[in-house]
Amino acid sequence: MKIQLLFVITFLVSMLSFAQSPNGISVVLHGTNNDISGLVYQTVAPGSELFAINLDFVNNTNQTQQWIVTRKRLNVPAGWSDQLCWGHSTIAAAGGCYGANNLNPWSSPLGDIFEVAVGEYGKLKAEINPDDLTNGIATYRYYVSSDGINYQDSVDVQVDFEASVKNIKEEINVSIVPNPATDYIQISMKGIESANLRMVDVFGSTVLKENIGSSKKLNISDFNSGIYFLVFDVPGRKSFTRKVIIRN
Repeated sequence: MKIQLLFVITFLVSMLSFAQSPNGISVVLHGTNNDISGLVYQTVAPGSELFAINLDFVNNTNQTQQWIVTRKRLNVPAGWSDQLCWGHSTIAAAGGCYGANNLNPWSSPLGDIFEVAVGEYGKLKAEINPDDLTNGIATYRYYVSSDGINYQDSVDVQVDFEASVKNIKEEINVSIVPNPATDYIQISMKGIESANLRMVDVFGSTVLKENIGSSKKLNISDFNSGIYFLVFDVPGRKSFTRKVIIRN
């Protein structure tokens, strides 16, 4: 009786595993064990900056696989861009990285194919860059295959980016006077409540850091004459830069 019961339990577990991953491939969010192969992984964009989603394609078949990765844009708002890195699980770095392109679908080069032994995985770093002023939901699909045509498995990634109404309707307007300047500069901003400000010289060195509101007067009397760049980092938006000339 115990042997029969053990057989039934083993059979049910085997059937459940088969139902979850019929081709022996599983896709998991890096650092987790939940198989999302063939499903939709939903996430919220942290802002309009480039961000990454790390996925592992695990070989649970009974033989070594040779894989490349294919990205397909199913529904992506205008102005969004994406890129990816794809490599073997044993590679410390991200593997081969490929810049954004307009091909749809697009596959990593066949020359970069690599072997994935049983129990190993290929790691995908999918990087998404929402457009500042285009909110919405984007859906990407990532396949693995040996040729970019005969897909073995896939996962959908759905990214939700809701830009604030204020950021959409109100343009950024920054005034810096006087410019050229000697003793001080007055910064006035419209469309931004606050920003982290960095003043950078032509050599790339940061000479000043400030958290500013909509208006700020900065003393620059001790700075050397030359060209400087004011870099504004605004939460939820891309950084932007303004140039100022100092004559002391």
